[in-house]
Amino acid sequence: MTTATPPINNTQLSVNVTTKSQEQSLYQSSGAIVAAIVVGVIIIFTVVLLILKTYNRRMRVKRELEPKTSKLAVPPPLGHNSHSLSQHPTVTFIPVDIHMPSR
Repeated sequence: MTTATPPINNTQLSVNVTTKSQEQSLYQSSGAIVAAIVVGVIIIFTVVLLILKTYNRRMRVKRELEPKTSKLAVPPPLGHNSHSLSQHPTVTFIPVDIHMPSR
């Protein structure tokens, strides 16, 4: 007794292997694309953070180096030393409406 073995369909097997490898490569490439996007976003955030840090540092130094001006500034006194940089005008506020209790 001999039994006939059914012939193996090689075309169907190769199609399944090809489909699986295409799907696998699509998953791998989509994963690589997502990873590249995440890395790109991290790099962009890092660059923006460094730019803001540098800008903040420059503005703070600029504010510290600026001469402080007051809204009630007194004009500099006219005299022999009026142009010297060592004298800074000072504003003194003396409230007039403070009443001392009488005894």
